[in-house]
Amino acid sequence: MSVTVIVGIQWGDEGKGKIIDFLTEDADIVARFQGGSNAGHTVEIGKDKFVLHLVPSGIFRKDTLCLICNGVVVDPVALMDEMRGLEKDGLDFKGRLQISTRAHLVLQYHRTIDGLYELKRKDGEKIGTTKRGIGPAYADKVARTGIRACDILDENTLRAKFAKQLAYYNEIFSSCGEKALSFDEEWSRLRRAAEYIRPYIADTVLTINKAAREKKKIVLEGAQGMWLDVDYGTYPFVTSSNTTSGGACTGSGLSPKHIGSVVGVMKAYATRVGEGPFPTELSDAVGESIRSAGREFGASTGRPRRCGWFDAVSARYSCMVNGVDSLAITKLDILDQFDEIMICTAYEVDGRKTFDMPSDTEKIIAAKPIYEAIPGWRTKTSGATSWNSLPDKARKYLDKIARLVEAPASIISVGPRRDQTFMAE
Repeated sequence: MSVTVIVGIQWGDEGKGKIIDFLTEDADIVARFQGGSNAGHTVEIGKDKFVLHLVPSGIFRKDTLCLICNGVVVDPVALMDEMRGLEKDGLDFKGRLQISTRAHLVLQYHRTIDGLYELKRKDGEKIGTTKRGIGPAYADKVARTGIRACDILDENTLRAKFAKQLAYYNEIFSSCGEKALSFDEEWSRLRRAAEYIRPYIADTVLTINKAAREKKKIVLEGAQGMWLDVDYGTYPFVTSSNTTSGGACTGSGLSPKHIGSVVGVMKAYATRVGEGPFPTELSDAVGESIRSAGREFGASTGRPRRCGWFDAVSARYSCMVNGVDSLAITKLDILDQFDEIMICTAYEVDGRKTFDMPSDTEKIIAAKPIYEAIPGWRTKTSGATSWNSLPDKARKYLDKIARLVEAPASIISVGPRRDQTFMAE
């Protein structure tokens, strides 16, 4: 089958944007199926660097149609700004982008209350949200009070629904001693953005299913990573959507019968942004050297990422849940500097050794990683262009982590540029 799902195996920031760009050279459609503008996909082409938040990563392939599907929550102002920025770089969206009629909107009151929620949480209870309104927008969706992209098609409908929801949120803000949002100001911003994105709104379910029937090549693009999934992640330190391969179907409207393969993207080490458990975190000079060499700062927020050794326990569980057929392993070159590399092969939980990821987040927080030392290669890999051009010890490391997570490596990345990615053949 010609439908590929690309998912993050760790805590996000695995380099999915780069891998999606690599795999979409001959793709007909790239469809984003969940998340919002809290995601950041970085793509480097030559000397140019692009950071995408809502626009699918396939936009850099001129013959590829990009879909923002129903599982995504769309901030119309943020999307307009992102598209305008890309247009200045020479990208043309006409006939190349569709926004699902069923996608829910993120509006300013979502952003405001998102920040208030995080502010009210005590230390140790903070989620580490980007404060971009993603969680509250999904909450409105589930509460059946959300505003959808199809409402943009009729300005009177949009205005009426927006006025009702803004009044509801302003009551909350007033009760908290916060300043109410101005209807005139917020409606002016929303109306301007709505006019800009209106031509791109379409029933993407029809588009993607027609393409599937015609055997077109489709790539389903996820944001964040498995361990931020609202069901399977380290709850409550998660995002508000399903980041897994299962979410690709509900988030796009494409039946599971069309899925041909699942590619899991993971770094050769591990990182996490925000709060929550991270068993292999290195709060020392080694962690700092990984952060510095890997330029580990959030693409959306600029926050420094927490860095650690590769965690095979969490990655294996993630590959199982996602049904990963093959792996794309990124940032191998960052490990070039080490004489010895550690791999977490098991946890100690409640005094017992386990190879399985606990469901209880408190147990993950308390888990002690059990490591196996692997010899480093101390040879520059960023110039490698094939599997055989990698150092022998680097190949052995890749084989080792692939065996541990029970999925074969198919793609290797040794740098941020498009030409630093190759098939592991």
